[in-house]
Amino acid sequence: MKNTLILFFTFLRLGCTAFGGPVAHIAYFRAEFVERLKWFSDSQYSQLVAICQFLPGPASSQVGIAIGMSRGGQLGAFAAWLGFTMPSAIILIIFASSLSLIPSVELNSIIHGLKLITVAVVFQAVYMMAKQFDKGLITRVLAIVSAIIIGFSQILWLQFAIIIVAGLVTCWFMKSNALPQDPLNITVSDKAASNSFNLLVLGLVGLPLLVWFSPVNWLMLVDSFFRVGAIVFGGGHVVLPMLQQELVTPGWVNANNFVAGYGATQSVPGPIFTFAAFLGAVNQLGVPPIAGAFICLFAIFIPSFLMVNTSLYYWQKWQHMTWMANALIGINAAVVGLLAACLINPVVTQSIFSWLDGLVCLALIAILFSKKCPVWLLVILVTSSYWLVALFDISALI
Repeated sequence: MKNTLILFFTFLRLGCTAFGGPVAHIAYFRAEFVERLKWFSDSQYSQLVAICQFLPGPASSQVGIAIGMSRGGQLGAFAAWLGFTMPSAIILIIFASSLSLIPSVELNSIIHGLKLITVAVVFQAVYMMAKQFDKGLITRVLAIVSAIIIGFSQILWLQFAIIIVAGLVTCWFMKSNALPQDPLNITVSDKAASNSFNLLVLGLVGLPLLVWFSPVNWLMLVDSFFRVGAIVFGGGHVVLPMLQQELVTPGWVNANNFVAGYGATQSVPGPIFTFAAFLGAVNQLGVPPIAGAFICLFAIFIPSFLMVNTSLYYWQKWQHMTWMANALIGINAAVVGLLAACLINPVVTQSIFSWLDGLVCLALIAILFSKKCPVWLLVILVTSSYWLVALFDISALI
């Protein structure tokens, strides 16, 4: 129970401060669980990230679920997810009840400060992981090529393909008999993995049949959000067109509300998939708002729990094989490249708009590397500073 509470409150803090989308969340998790708490080595953490990049659904939430599972089993996984998801879900449900709400100047300024912190945190993560996983020319080339391809392409399945190809390259060209130095130690039983896989298939096949035989409104929401959570690749933003097709096209959610809610989702911390809570709260199917919010929120995240269970089970079997040790060298390099590409776009491009922003980012990066100020304290200091700047209109004097 103690581990569960620690997980919940640790992820609750992250859920209140982790702005910037999945890539930024992964960087924040690394700062917390690799740098500060030392629960994982960089190699172990990179394996978690790589596994979750393979899966459809919200990658950062799946990494959080896996971290929770490693420390507290299935209950720990739920506690980690709940802590990370709850803040943004609550904010969006409140917003849904007051769609005329307009963010104040102070709020926008605070969000901008958090974005600059995100730049520094992601930069540190990319630098440290690149240093850790540099195994020579091949890994450097893989990281650079991965970053370039992701930077210039919008193909949704490309991240999955790059990780596969990078693993195959080092499996072929960097053959070694050495086993992984830091294998993941997350135990998933045969029964849990089997049940998870069966439930995933049952949900994808059985829910549409149930809706066809008995088109109950709340069950229709469960079916749509479960399907989206189980098949959407490419990160949180890719969920937008799928949800629009599922909800706006048949008239379950008003188009104006849909756009307003997605805009609000960009202004809150935590996973973008909490957009589901907003959509459930504004549904036009007659499901009560609060009930709709919770139904949609749980339905879109349940597939992630099932897929993490199944994938970690097989990873435990494969990671002790020498071919997997060789493949991991390339997988780690590809992950660094993917993070580097996302650092440039959207993290930097959506955060730095002036020379002053650039100077602030450089200062934040220097502070992080000095290790004299933890990330959580830096968040408090920066958000307080930017709130004061907006409150007294100091920016007009600069």
